[in-house]
Amino acid sequence: MVLFRHLLDIEDRESIDKKVLSNGEVYNGTFKGTLPHGKGKYMWCDGAVYKGDWEEGKMTGKGQILWPSGAKYEGDFSGGYLHGIGTLIGYDGSEYRGAWRMNIRHGLGRKQYCNLDVYEGSWKEGRREGCGGYSWNSGNTYIGNWKGGKICGRGVMKWENGDIFDGFWLNGLRHGSGVYRFADGGYYFGMWSMGLKDGKGTFYPAGTEHPSLRRWCSSLGCYESGRNLLSHSSSLNSEKARVLNPNVMRSLSERMSISGIFKDSGRFSLGTASLDENLSHCSPASEFICREPSCMLSQPSDEGQNGVQVNCTIIYEREYMQGVLRNERVRNTEPSRKTKQRNKFHVKEAKRKSYVDIFQGHWSYYLMLSLQLGIRYTVGKITPVPRRGVRDSDFGDRARIRMYFPRKGSQFTPPHYSVDFYWKDYCPMVFRNLREMFKLDAAEYMMSICGDDGLTELSSSGKSGSIFFLSHDDRFVIKTLKKSELKTLLKMLPEYYSHVGNCANTLITKFFGVHRLTLRGGKKVRFVVMGNMFCTELRIHGRYDLKGSTQGRYTDKDKVGENTTLKDLDLAYEFHMDMMLRETLFKQLSLDCSFLESQQIIDYSLLLGIHFRAPEQLRAILEPPATMLNHATLATSDGINSQGKLLIPPKGLLLVTHEPSSVSNTPGPHIRGDTLKADSLGEEADLFLPGTGRLRVQLGVNMPAQASHKLTQDEVDSAEIELFEVYDVVLYMGIIDILQEYKVKKKVEHACKSLKFDPLSISIVEPRLYAKRFVNFMHKVFPQPP
Repeated sequence: MVLFRHLLDIEDRESIDKKVLSNGEVYNGTFKGTLPHGKGKYMWCDGAVYKGDWEEGKMTGKGQILWPSGAKYEGDFSGGYLHGIGTLIGYDGSEYRGAWRMNIRHGLGRKQYCNLDVYEGSWKEGRREGCGGYSWNSGNTYIGNWKGGKICGRGVMKWENGDIFDGFWLNGLRHGSGVYRFADGGYYFGMWSMGLKDGKGTFYPAGTEHPSLRRWCSSLGCYESGRNLLSHSSSLNSEKARVLNPNVMRSLSERMSISGIFKDSGRFSLGTASLDENLSHCSPASEFICREPSCMLSQPSDEGQNGVQVNCTIIYEREYMQGVLRNERVRNTEPSRKTKQRNKFHVKEAKRKSYVDIFQGHWSYYLMLSLQLGIRYTVGKITPVPRRGVRDSDFGDRARIRMYFPRKGSQFTPPHYSVDFYWKDYCPMVFRNLREMFKLDAAEYMMSICGDDGLTELSSSGKSGSIFFLSHDDRFVIKTLKKSELKTLLKMLPEYYSHVGNCANTLITKFFGVHRLTLRGGKKVRFVVMGNMFCTELRIHGRYDLKGSTQGRYTDKDKVGENTTLKDLDLAYEFHMDMMLRETLFKQLSLDCSFLESQQIIDYSLLLGIHFRAPEQLRAILEPPATMLNHATLATSDGINSQGKLLIPPKGLLLVTHEPSSVSNTPGPHIRGDTLKADSLGEEADLFLPGTGRLRVQLGVNMPAQASHKLTQDEVDSAEIELFEVYDVVLYMGIIDILQEYKVKKKVEHACKSLKFDPLSISIVEPRLYAKRFVNFMHKVFPQPP
């Protein structure tokens, strides 16, 4: 028996041999049976050579490949692929050191390009994605987020002339909020859209005392960690993400085994030349970003100010649209004597009770994570049910899905990183049919809300104290509800279902789901998922909440920010639109208000969003001299120069004949609804925005109009300067806050008031009068053409 085992060991022992394949390629090394195993050298017909470890016919372990072009890779292999940690020196002199996955850069790595540009950071599927830093040979540097090979997300760009931009980016262009620091010490805090200033901002000349970055970030919803300016995201998988160090990645690579290459070695040999070319060539990042010298503040934002004597008290509050200065207000920052005296004595404001107490200070993360878990569970549970019409029982008290989500998981729920909670889903079949009625795919709905990109918390200063979250693609808004609002919604749900089914163009808020979280101890959080009516690629420059009332319907100018929602008395525009569009608008407003009146609903609003377009005649005043930069040309390695002459379209917008193939059909909250007819065309219309794109005109979505600014004598005499009075605008609108039910007792409480004041000054009236007042006010906002 011992002799028999010894003979078997001899037969299985690795042998050293040289084998010439039928295609002329040669392997010289150890074999295990008929397959290369151990150390060996393989030579392809094209001259490429591999020398290193083999495992059962595949390159696995440590090795080195030399290509005829002069390119060289040395590092980890697995299953015949570059996989693990390795270094590639390209035929053009470029060099990459870092992680690989199946011949593709994936993980952490550093690449020096042939023009001496350097990128160091995260890679995904061969492209820069995640956090990383890029240094150009010209001296410019960027540190921040990347996506799909382009600068995208939060990041800091520093130009060789000393300018710095710290803010948000999209596809290589400044897009969103940011701080712009000039080399001379001046600052601009504001908003950008596709590389151009777009929205409100404040310019602080050199020597002016400016707010600290931390304070400014806090005003926009940033956390002290500085990880973002506007959002705080969570994800179901966020706690699972871990960065592996090279040693761990190396050990994982060494343990992997992928089958089947040596038996068909021609597959790899045919790919060596193209592999060499693909791995060596990767364009520098300069082709993916805007090269205009621009700046925003990095984290040590106060350094520049500490070195500059504060001797200027004038700041400029500005508003731009597509790079054009729309208006400017000069303000003196030196506090008056009364202000100084008042600042000595201030009383702490009472804090309103919020959900922070419920989640012990971590409510934002836990609440969002719990919402995602519950929505994923209930949508996944109801979607496979065969489609059918709704029944009366689908609206009843028993039409609920309940589930307990323990932290450790259960037979029906996965383990998670939130707190233990009970979940209730109201009327799941009704909302499933509503989502289908609104043409929402269940998988896309879940990915939008429950995907890895998470939810964004929105700051809200409303009286309701509700908390708002926004999906990562801006398609859905999640709002917490009071118990009374939940009861009103469930009570009106049968009629709401019927109304939105009959009115494809309804302006009333689209509801996609109503849910409740219950924590141990009995504390409950109710919330509703709604469509975001401002889901658009265009920047919304102004937001108004219009009720048709005057009581308390104004906003303190000192408290107005970029995203502040203004009120009735703040609206200084009249909007003139196409006759047929206007008729369609008021026809639907009448239907929607009649429905709300029938449900005894009051206190609703028209939420109006305005996007301003910049006309040709303002080409010469793109930016005032005080903030002009020295736009020196920055030569780039790929032949792209700094931003050239800015082109402003000859007209802000145009109505053109509708062409379904020419407009975006991306699923979203606006996909349902008819394309509207325009009187000027006599047929269905699209909105053409020169330099931007082509959009489908729907009721409340992409509606073109002309906004006439009503100048007052005070404005003419003040320091605020309006550069022109008539604007081309794109409007977005919808009826919101429809969950306030009228109570008879309120009529009695306000009876005395109604006798003394003008009806417009009364905030609460009976539904019939409220609807009439609401529509009458909209006639003033959208008057008939002269």
